[in-house]
Amino acid sequence: MKVKYIGASVGVDGLTNGQEYVCLGIEDDFLRIIDDSGEDYLYPIDNPVALNGGSGRWLIVEDTDSNILHFAMDKHTNHAIPRAV
Repeated sequence: MKVKYIGASVGVDGLTNGQEYVCLGIEDDFLRIIDDSGEDYLYPIDNPVALNGGSGRWLIVEDTDSNILHFAMDKHTNHAIPRAV
């Protein structure tokens, strides 16, 4: 699975606006993302940088055949998650 982060860039080793990231899985309200540090961390599904005081969102780049990522993101937001083109 892959997602694109849209929002303010977060630190040197965090998230970069417009960058695509591998999503290793979904854990409750979080996506496990390999971020700019090369390590995997949990980021909130509905507001990826909420803990940093900013705001951001995810676009789906690549999902599983059963749309697991799409369904998880729809569940945690009040609107459909657009796919990146």
